[in-house]
Amino acid sequence: MQDDDNLSKIDIQEQKIIDNKELNIFEAMVPVVILMGLLAYNIFFVEGQEWFGTYTNQIILLMGGFVALVGGMLNKVSPLIMMKEVWENLKSVSVPIIILLLVGALAGTWLVSGVIPAMVYYGLEVLSPSIFLPASVIICAVISIATGSSWTTSATVGIALIGIGSALGIHPGMIAGAVISGAYFGDKMSPLSDTTNLAPAMAGTDLFTHIRYMTITTVPTIIITLIVFSIISMNIDPTGSADVTNLLASIDSTFEISPLLFLVPLAVIALILLKTKPLIALGVGIVLAAIFALIFQSDVLNNLADSNISAIVNSIFTDTQITTDNDKLNDLFSAGGMKGMLWTILLICCAMVFGGIMDAIGALARITKALLSVATTVFGLFASTVISCLGLNAIASDQYLALVIPGKMFKKAYEDKGLAPENLSRTLEDSGTVTSVLIPWNTCGAYQSGVLGVNVADYFVYAIFNWLSPFTTLFFAALNIKIRQIVKK
Repeated sequence: MQDDDNLSKIDIQEQKIIDNKELNIFEAMVPVVILMGLLAYNIFFVEGQEWFGTYTNQIILLMGGFVALVGGMLNKVSPLIMMKEVWENLKSVSVPIIILLLVGALAGTWLVSGVIPAMVYYGLEVLSPSIFLPASVIICAVISIATGSSWTTSATVGIALIGIGSALGIHPGMIAGAVISGAYFGDKMSPLSDTTNLAPAMAGTDLFTHIRYMTITTVPTIIITLIVFSIISMNIDPTGSADVTNLLASIDSTFEISPLLFLVPLAVIALILLKTKPLIALGVGIVLAAIFALIFQSDVLNNLADSNISAIVNSIFTDTQITTDNDKLNDLFSAGGMKGMLWTILLICCAMVFGGIMDAIGALARITKALLSVATTVFGLFASTVISCLGLNAIASDQYLALVIPGKMFKKAYEDKGLAPENLSRTLEDSGTVTSVLIPWNTCGAYQSGVLGVNVADYFVYAIFNWLSPFTTLFFAALNIKIRQIVKK
């Protein structure tokens, strides 16, 4: 998912798992228990996330990191080693941070250029509430398979679908869940995706064997997802459909709407299909949107600032609000630019601090080994792998580490049980890749929430494909369905 997501540039061969024989499992779990306890208290008992102000989650992550640092020092780990690991973690997310800033700029420029309004305008004419959610899953799946990128999918068609669905009166959490389900299905099954290449590399199988074997659990999961979204769509009260005519008129009176505006997103998608670096593709999308804004939306720009150039610059860096004669559209046609991504970026940085210290003191390795020690049966081995991936997504806050560490730790255990390596690679993807977006402070969860403008708590239940995947893989393991054995040559 990561050329896709470009979340963490990890060299598979050089990635080291730090062990510390001085640290026991109880000491390794102390920072985790404190972190989870504080986060749970904040979520369930502190109204409005005002415990520490706007940056409550970030401060809690740093508090957890401090507890881990004290634990490491008590177990003879040098603070210098911990700081070095934190620095390596922060360096690993430098590209994703730049991507987030560019996505913020992209959203702003696509708004003032009329690209997003055009997507909403034509989408309202084609999509209805009765088919919207399953159609969103399919659209995002196709784009994500083609690009190998759930991040790109969310930043392009995902943003548009949120706008269209909101105008139709559909709950944003439902829309985001459909977008994420489709995007992660495509990302998981695409040979262009980094995680789809990383998982078989860690397990010791080849890419296309891995993809074919994943279809056994992934296809049933996406079919169930589509069925559930179809049922939900058929039972949605289309509160927004009656107002579509007025919405279309409001958009048309505010923006210059033209099919030519679709050249901007099509250019970005084409560049990604041609394997252009994401930074370049997004940069081109911003520049093209700025040009199209000058050509098509001079009236909009005049209303936003003293000069057209100032309006475009503001859309890149700061808040932009375009006012129409419809309240629904006023809420929809706003963007935060790069400034709007700062909360998400700070959350990622704090998560990397916590994950880096936990890795440096040997806590990640200790927790994973504890899980491995209780995996005495085949099902227990699968379950331990799933729990390890889920835990590392929460603790290390990075989906790459949720694949790399369990992949290295469990590889020999699968061999000893006579299980083919594709069992491990599939389980890593079913429980590591797709669940990263369900953790608010994980880099993937923070990104998707920031880009789509929907809190993880609001889309969690509706990201059906993502939370159902680990259960599917455990179901197949429990019933010994298609569990491939090592073939002796």
